Amino acid sequence: MKYQMALSLLAFLASSGCGGGGVTSPASRGSTLSASAVPASSNESVARSGELHFTKECSEFHRRAGEWCTITSSNLKEIPVGTRVYYLSDASTTGADTDIILDPPGPGNNTASGHVVLSFTTLTGQVTLDGGTGKFSGIHASAVVTHGIGVNWAWDGTYSYSPPR
Repeated sequence: MKYQMALSLLAFLASSGCGGGGVTSPASRGSTLSASAVPASSNESVARSGELHFTKECSEFHRRAGEWCTITSSNLKEIPVGTRVYYLSDASTTGADTDIILDPPGPGNNTASGHVVLSFTTLTGQVTLDGGTGKFSGIHASAVVTHGIGVNWAWDGTYSYSPPR
């Protein structure tokens, strides 16, 4: 059942990113990607790395596969505010150990793939990103997850990014 749900979510994300323009497609959310997220010249397509700092609110996450959190602050233009973090497996009562997909607002087939392990006892965890589709094919990140206030969480770590050529 978990795999069927994950495949359904992946199919949804792939089809909604293709510009169908429906009310649930990323293109209809009213946001566009920053022009700086796409290299304008060959000298902008060099690899880079640095610190990663996100906050997200998880009012739509109730520990079920297919639910999401929404990034509310980000220091990376490639992963803007409004990006949804989808969880592909149910969480248990004690934690989550699941693959994730980051789906930024705006058109296109641009999703980042990763994995999170989170303890609901200590309210800490670890998240990794390892590539994806479109502009995310070259992203790698590792961050510590910590709980903020209420439904808010933070990711703090490092990333490296080699934009697609």
